[in-house]
Amino acid sequence: MTVNDDVLLVHGGTPLEGEIRVRGAKNLVPKAMVAALLGSAPSRLRNVPDIRDVRVVRGLLQLHGVTVRPGDEPGELVMDPTRVESANVADIDAHAGSSRIPILFCGPLLHRLGHAFIPGLGGCDIGGRPIDFHFDVLRQFGARIEKRADGQYLEAPQRLRGTKIRLPYPSVGATEQVLLTAVLAEGVTELSNAAVEPEIEDLICVLQKMGAIIAMDTDRTIRITGVDKLGGYTHRALSDRLEAASWASAALATEGNIYVRGAQQRSMMTFLNTYRKVGGAFEIDDEGIRFWHPGGQLKSIALETDVHPGFQTDWQQPLVVALTQATGLSIIHETVYESRLGFTSALNQMGAHIQLYRECLGGSDCRFGQRNFLHSAVVSGPTKLQGADLVIPDLRGGFSYLIAALAAQGTSRVHGIGLINRGYENFMEKLVELGAKVELPGKALG
Repeated sequence: MTVNDDVLLVHGGTPLEGEIRVRGAKNLVPKAMVAALLGSAPSRLRNVPDIRDVRVVRGLLQLHGVTVRPGDEPGELVMDPTRVESANVADIDAHAGSSRIPILFCGPLLHRLGHAFIPGLGGCDIGGRPIDFHFDVLRQFGARIEKRADGQYLEAPQRLRGTKIRLPYPSVGATEQVLLTAVLAEGVTELSNAAVEPEIEDLICVLQKMGAIIAMDTDRTIRITGVDKLGGYTHRALSDRLEAASWASAALATEGNIYVRGAQQRSMMTFLNTYRKVGGAFEIDDEGIRFWHPGGQLKSIALETDVHPGFQTDWQQPLVVALTQATGLSIIHETVYESRLGFTSALNQMGAHIQLYRECLGGSDCRFGQRNFLHSAVVSGPTKLQGADLVIPDLRGGFSYLIAALAAQGTSRVHGIGLINRGYENFMEKLVELGAKVELPGKALG
């Protein structure tokens, strides 16, 4: 997408109807690609979406000597790590861009090369995502880390060693870091208070296929017994439950009907329960899930985000747009990212009535309580939304703005849509397929 394509005109008021397909999860596929670095033989990953995070990791792997080529079927990558080598610092920095994925290269590169370089990291601005913990963990494994002006230099003079780690919060990124480092470390690593999202389980399946020994207990404890060598894997990535839920919320907000091919019930059960409580309808078959607005009034709810198996924070923003059309007061308590509700200011400019609070509303106290973060919201509805000029703040907030623009009366100018490419494959084409009236300035799309 060129710079001129970064603004999208959205003519709202038309229900989204039709079928789209979701492929592999953004929160799994790039990490499974990094895991290929650990192997002594090629790996084959299927159901890979064409998103920016995948392109970033592909570029970084190639910089380090990994051969990456398309496989035999669409959405398949074959990665051969047999000639891993050091990469130029400037090249790493240029390819990494705003992605946070490079931090996960540390463990595999320390095992393969004995050293690694990580540039300054970016990502969505939705609250604190401290990377210091990643480096603290790597130090516990035995890595030496030197901070320089252009990034962090890591060395492993000896083989990394297993260790005991307890996470202060079940962070997905920190759990991935431990898994990707511990599998080739000497001895046993015990990780307590770990994240147990479906994408984490799928990454463990990938590593087990490579020869890793990983046990998951029911109390969020993961035990990894280090092995001397890993091979390649062949794996089909689980579908993206977060993208599927975004399209489900779009169907609800626009009074539409969308069949999401590839959506899977098991990983979306908590979302589906909430969707039904709001008044949305869905139907599940072997190939996907159909989501639609059945008519009548939507119902207000009390909602609290949490780590899996709770209501995922990435489901919250798109659903809030639909809740502006629900009757009564909906209460949202965001417990995962302290700044994730900032996107609601733009919805208010479009006619929504959303008030933010520093208190923990509608649920238990959380780690953001008494810390001056606007992390709770009250949504009063239904309200008619009007088109507006919108600037996308982050990935999920950006898709939420698209949903709001599609549900609104009139035309909206949505700026920064390139950010949505990080996690939504071919979203422009999918909008057109669903009948959305959108256009790039000077070029009609639908």
